[in-house]
Amino acid sequence: MSTKIRVSSAVPGKSADFGTVLAHQPEMASRFADLYAHFWQQGRVSQRIKEITRIRNARITDCGF
Repeated sequence: MSTKIRVSSAVPGKSADFGTVLAHQPEMASRFADLYAHFWQQGRVSQRIKEITRIRNARITDCGF
């Protein structure tokens, strides 16, 4: 996996990042935000484990964020 940006920003004057690229599809961005919030606030896996997993995934994929 790469962190190379392949899609331009939908927000004039802003560099392409996850939020500005997702802005190409506002309805999808809204639904993703709802899903993401549900994922982090609900479920059987503790938030601590979710955070550790998020950090590990970022390291493995060389995520720049």
